[in-house]
Amino acid sequence: MRNKDYPLYKAPIHTCLSDMLESNAKEVPDKIAIRQRAGRKETEEISYAKLYEDVKRVAAYIHSAYGKGQHIAIIGENSYEWLIAFLGIACSGNVAVPTDKELPAGEIKNLLRSADVTAAFVSKTYSDLVEDISGLQTMTLKKLREIHSEAEEDYQLVHPEPDTTAAIFFTSGTTGVSKCVMLSHNNIATELNLVSQYVEIETDSVIVSVLPFNHAFGLIDAVLAVLNCRVTTYITKSLKTVQRDIKENKPDTIMLVPLFVETFYKGIMNTVREQQKQDKLKKGITLSNILLKIGIDKRRKLFRDILEPFGGNLKWIICGGAPLDPFYIKAFHDIGIGILNGYGTTECSPCVAVNRNHYYKDGSVGRLLPGMDARVTEEGELELHGPVVMKGYYGNPKATAEALSEDGWYKTGDLGYVDKDRFVFLTGRKKNLIILSNGENISPEELESNFQIDEGVNEVLVYEQNHKLVAEIYPEEAYKGNADYFQNLMLKVNQGRPLSKQIAAVKLRDEEFIKNTTKKIVRSKNIPVN
Repeated sequence: MRNKDYPLYKAPIHTCLSDMLESNAKEVPDKIAIRQRAGRKETEEISYAKLYEDVKRVAAYIHSAYGKGQHIAIIGENSYEWLIAFLGIACSGNVAVPTDKELPAGEIKNLLRSADVTAAFVSKTYSDLVEDISGLQTMTLKKLREIHSEAEEDYQLVHPEPDTTAAIFFTSGTTGVSKCVMLSHNNIATELNLVSQYVEIETDSVIVSVLPFNHAFGLIDAVLAVLNCRVTTYITKSLKTVQRDIKENKPDTIMLVPLFVETFYKGIMNTVREQQKQDKLKKGITLSNILLKIGIDKRRKLFRDILEPFGGNLKWIICGGAPLDPFYIKAFHDIGIGILNGYGTTECSPCVAVNRNHYYKDGSVGRLLPGMDARVTEEGELELHGPVVMKGYYGNPKATAEALSEDGWYKTGDLGYVDKDRFVFLTGRKKNLIILSNGENISPEELESNFQIDEGVNEVLVYEQNHKLVAEIYPEEAYKGNADYFQNLMLKVNQGRPLSKQIAAVKLRDEEFIKNTTKKIVRSKNIPVN
């Protein structure tokens, strides 16, 4: 099937997380659901039956200790313990509140207060973040995994009403203060069902989970949707071990944010340059593309050495969290790895569009999921409607009214359009628009992407200063201090652009930009005041 519409994949359809866990345990009890490192060399494996029993035990304890309807936070590194805490909270009739372990203690305190959190499960490493919060009941994630309740043998997981809140996720945008996004059980179940039918994940494959669980994409799509497909997930606990974990577990698919994709690509190219194999790679790509045109695919053989650090089996990267430059999609396709760019937002559970395995459009952030509708306002803002749109912001009716229309359309703040085939294309962020003195609007993301693909650029931010466009760049190590190189790059980017839309100056910086934990540059903290 070659780049055209085709039927949905067959996947289990569930009404809630409890339903998913129960049916998986019944139908594939012995299949491995989760793997994680246990000690330096050992790997722990948990079957779907064991996952269900652990969640049921944790849920029984939570119900006996806290009752129902409580808001319970989870703070810690990615782990099986973190996962069963989330599932145990949601499946016991309570509300899970994933919280970013990288935040300062004071900010965590404010977030937990805004979400009315009464208890928290915290890894030992981060227990000091909550020790001074008055009235907060805490327990370590390790102890929670080991704990038992007298009621657990007869306990049944809760099957809540669809609109009941399952979790509160804090927004992680690049501007403004975090808000408490309420996602219902129906929001999450619908997301799992749709993504499982839209993207092919082979049942005998392994997925390596590297994104933080406290973010909706990292948990709902990168872990829970995989469990919904009854596939094995390897949980990476630290970014320090990502490359080792990928190589050892030989995944077929990885879900990443653009920064990882860009970093992987630059790592590949650095190795190619160090080994002086640029000409060999170029000739290999030329030959491969000729063969592909006549239906012969030799990429996995031609680029075996490049694919080996990824375990040798990697076929797909599902990329979300921010737009990805088409340059990287083509670059990875050339060596045998397909990138399926997707689009979403925490407020939409989070994925609303994704390029399918065999139906995609270069430059798009994906095709709208079934049941999702989109419209574009006169100002060019994309609005979304459908079953994955949030209930609202907890405790913040004003922000909810600003984000949701009376008939349930979510105002994304993204600029873009939807074509006749339901593919979404983004052009920038409404809040990021630069309005020049002549009244013209500039999306800085467009200019940034032109800089970002250059091998000398690690990070870049474009902004307006004194009525001129400035590109501030954090260079790759080998290019630091090379002002002439970046001056020439600026001239290259400016070619063919109207004078009013050209970069007037390049600034080099010595440190990385401030980023949030989804690795997006926080504009409000990096752009200097005029």
